[in-house]
Amino acid sequence: MTGTAGTLAHSPSTAAQAEQQIIAAHRAYEKSRDAEPAVRGAWLEAIAAGLEANADELVVLGMADTHLDEGRLRFELRRTVFQLRLMAAEVLRGEPLGATIDHADPDWGMGPRPDIRRVNVPLGVVGVFGASNFPFAFSVMGGDSASALAAGCAVVHKIHEGHLRLALRTGEVVADALAGAGAPAGLFSTITGRAAAELLVDHPLVKAIGFTGSTAGGRALFDRANRRPEPIPFYGELGSINPVFVTEKAWAARRDEILAGYAASFTLGMGQFCTKPGLIFVPETDTDDVGTALGGYLADKPRFPLLSPKLREGYDEALAEVAGSEGVKVLVPGDRSEAPAPTVLATTAEAVRANQELLAQEMFGPATVVIRYRPGTDLASLAELLEGQLTATVQAEPDEELAALTTVLRERAGRLLWNAWPTGVTVSYAQQHGGPYPATTAPGTTSVGTAAVGRFLRPVAYDSFPEPQLPPPLRDANPWGIIRRVDGVWEPAAKGGK
Repeated sequence: MTGTAGTLAHSPSTAAQAEQQIIAAHRAYEKSRDAEPAVRGAWLEAIAAGLEANADELVVLGMADTHLDEGRLRFELRRTVFQLRLMAAEVLRGEPLGATIDHADPDWGMGPRPDIRRVNVPLGVVGVFGASNFPFAFSVMGGDSASALAAGCAVVHKIHEGHLRLALRTGEVVADALAGAGAPAGLFSTITGRAAAELLVDHPLVKAIGFTGSTAGGRALFDRANRRPEPIPFYGELGSINPVFVTEKAWAARRDEILAGYAASFTLGMGQFCTKPGLIFVPETDTDDVGTALGGYLADKPRFPLLSPKLREGYDEALAEVAGSEGVKVLVPGDRSEAPAPTVLATTAEAVRANQELLAQEMFGPATVVIRYRPGTDLASLAELLEGQLTATVQAEPDEELAALTTVLRERAGRLLWNAWPTGVTVSYAQQHGGPYPATTAPGTTSVGTAAVGRFLRPVAYDSFPEPQLPPPLRDANPWGIIRRVDGVWEPAAKGGK
């Protein structure tokens, strides 16, 4: 890591520097890959404690680097610390290991079964690309870095320059915490700059990539990872419009409540959330009346500049493209001020059927599109026009039959919401933050929640090995005290792991 936190002076990492850090990370991985759960859990706890101890300094740096306020940054930091501790608890129970033991069985249904045992092992060095819009939760020690460390991997993190000073200092805090906890040097480090980023994707010692960012940037890196002589997993979160479907019955029963909730959701964080609802399908109605209602709900929403000039440029371009499309009109005009007022555009279901690009253009900022459909329209047929999404929301009444719509939406999105809003993404066991392309490049995985750890593991089976030659999680005595499945039956972990 180069540069000095708290100053603007910083030189991007050279390819040679990145090479040395990747080699150091691989050596650290070789030393730590067989660490028992209590040790690995202690490393995650040390990082969490280090972030807490330096919270005041980090929040001040975050406020200086971004336009986010203190409350938002402190909440995001608490979320990050909680996530580390939740994953540490998973590690202690041995959940990510997936230890499975099938003892030899001469009477097995398909014929005699040998003694075969399976366990998940870490991939190696993981490269992580930080996001611009969440300087803690999806950045240096965000979900990708935390889950890779929980899996037993080493991490080299590519800093996002949108919050450079904060990221550099956070990297120092994490490295110091790991050193203090006895982790091998190089287990976690940071790099900056394009040359180092390209090497991170290309280097043969790097075995997986985690990415959160734009569709264009993510696709370029995804293609690069797959062109390697040895292609590697690329877990990219790219783009999502997060549509909302409002049924006629729900619209009649609680139109104003829905509009108020929608206004709050698409403007949260100035519309810079990956789960921001960018489209809402509503029954055809008096458009001017809807515009007046939305304008009222938007009038008091907090406004601040977007996170970076590059993001602002992209937002302006996307907004102009959608607003200039045939059949689209301005329902609530925004403005071009430094902290732009929200913009609401309106069109019809017929227009989006004729121009499906309207359903694919992400406006990363405080803008959204209201799509009016005629009474009796088959909402499932409209949902079929969508690309892959992180989320899809249904606003409906409990007694409605919507199996056709929800079936289509489950094919398009990773998380379905009922009478809620998608901009809250809790960290939990059941969370799914992923979806079909272009929402992500790996729809079978999640980047949020405890299941995220599984992305950076692979299974290995031990067939007919003598007990002394087995790794600890597969020995009959269960020396680590972890949860395991033995002969098809789940055995609980010892309290607190070992």
